[in-house]
Amino acid sequence: MCGIVGYVGSKKAQEYLVTGLHRLEYRGYDSAGIVTIDDHKATLHRAKGKVEELDQLTAANPSSGTVGIGHTRWATHGEPSITNAHPQQSGDIYLVHNGIIENYRELKAELKDHKFASETDTEVLAALIDSFYDPGTKLVDAVAQALQLAVGTYGIAVVSTREPEHIVVARSGSPLIIGVGEGETYIASDASALVGYTDQAVYLNDGEIAVCSADGIDVVDLASRPLTKEVETIEVDMQAIQKQGYDHFLLKEISEQPQTLRSTLNGRVNVADKRIKLGGLNMTDDELKAVEHITIIGCGTAYYAGVLASYYLEQIVDGLTIDVAVASEFRYRSFHLPKNTVALVVSQSGETADTLACLREIKKRGVKTLGIINAVGSTIAREVDGGIYVHAGPEISVASTKAFTSQAAAMIMFGLVIAQTKGADVKDTLPYIEELAELPTEIENVIKNNQSEIAEIAKRYGSYNHALFFGRDTVYPVALEGALKLKEISYIQAEGYAAGELKHGPIALVDDSFFEVGLLLDNWLFDKTLSSLSEVNARGGHIFAITNSKKAIDAETVLHIDTKLKLLAPLVLNVAQQLFAYYIAVARGNDVDQPRNLAKSVTVE
Repeated sequence: MCGIVGYVGSKKAQEYLVTGLHRLEYRGYDSAGIVTIDDHKATLHRAKGKVEELDQLTAANPSSGTVGIGHTRWATHGEPSITNAHPQQSGDIYLVHNGIIENYRELKAELKDHKFASETDTEVLAALIDSFYDPGTKLVDAVAQALQLAVGTYGIAVVSTREPEHIVVARSGSPLIIGVGEGETYIASDASALVGYTDQAVYLNDGEIAVCSADGIDVVDLASRPLTKEVETIEVDMQAIQKQGYDHFLLKEISEQPQTLRSTLNGRVNVADKRIKLGGLNMTDDELKAVEHITIIGCGTAYYAGVLASYYLEQIVDGLTIDVAVASEFRYRSFHLPKNTVALVVSQSGETADTLACLREIKKRGVKTLGIINAVGSTIAREVDGGIYVHAGPEISVASTKAFTSQAAAMIMFGLVIAQTKGADVKDTLPYIEELAELPTEIENVIKNNQSEIAEIAKRYGSYNHALFFGRDTVYPVALEGALKLKEISYIQAEGYAAGELKHGPIALVDDSFFEVGLLLDNWLFDKTLSSLSEVNARGGHIFAITNSKKAIDAETVLHIDTKLKLLAPLVLNVAQQLFAYYIAVARGNDVDQPRNLAKSVTVE
């Protein structure tokens, strides 16, 4: 969601801060700001709207300060405004903050000496730190004292005109990375802001505070006990965070799915040996054989990837029971996990707040946890017992596309490993292994052969404001994901349903203000889905049918996808509807990569 950057070294901080904030724009925000310190004097710039507004302010008022922090804010407390933008100030202190201080009202009531200018919980935290920042007190000690009183989540960076050579950072539930350079130190909430500046980084854990200077970092806990941290290598390159000639990151990420999926499958799918091999699970064969139940946890697209994977896991592993839960609900339920459960924790960023909370609750119950994660070194990736990195590369567009495909593939591979270990017949597992190996090429063919047709079809439906998606069996979760993708970027109110459920309510919505997307697989349920489609037609529906069948379909528009895949065809059809959503959003003139009100990595409740 919000983004944090910081710099301390010998160079002018302003340049990195603004560039870093541009890198973090994809996370979603409504205002931005930076503060730099030069010779004990602070230069503060804040702007409502895009970072470009901040560009103009800094260009007109350049600073020579070599220490500074910056922020992109996604409003939680108080409307988007310059006053509520970060950094927030109290006395000599300037603070940027990701997260939510839940007890800010109680703290604010106690801080009677501070005159509050904003509506934010962040200003309350700044004032709380300032209340401990007496003459002779170090900034790091004031921060530590304040954080012991704060309840909630935070990733913070703090500077003071009294200590211009330091930046103090701390985290609890919101990610922070410290980039280690030669005679300079960088701070970011996301590794993408560090690429090209340093590939060496320290990842802060919850309850840790770091004092950053040009010479390095010192890390302590909230009780000021020194900690030793490992410097790790950032596995992101510059090309991965650039558009490389595409009009939008979203189109780039849809188009690179053949390559990213190959990265997910590489070294894991062996058709010649008729086996799947996964390293990193940290499970013995006996533990895999004992698995009787799988719980899949995720939010948004990750949740829908889990729903899709659950259909395949049921098919692949005999006797396996599965439930899939939305993390934001599961974390507050009085849930029971059966004996011999494995929990799959699915998150592109590895920082999703609700998913992380579920992981921690599940671990308290002694259940094995495996991460299905894209971001290497993320919090969830470090806290799970084992897992599968999907290696899809950075997703810059807010709407997730390539991660969905790779997450589903990763979970299917896990199911195949369980089946293999339990002694499943090769004739039952080999069709899945063969189709996984072929899937990247089949997706490549759809993008190559159908993209222009999909772009033309999208023009016919761009003026609608309502849509229904429907499908059966393994394309039902794909319908859910298709509706989510369309609503995220086009702002068309779209809902996905199981085709058999249309008669139980949704069909009442069918009229000329709606269009419908029907997903039809050429399998034993084809005729059943065709009947649902006919029922919509009979009520004046405007159906866009997407199918891998060559059979005639009575619909307003039909897109025939030519694919050799049978079992995994839903993942191919999904790419078609990703392109459909993209071209509709473009036709409507929307900000495709940064849709309104949304954030890439949801690190607060």
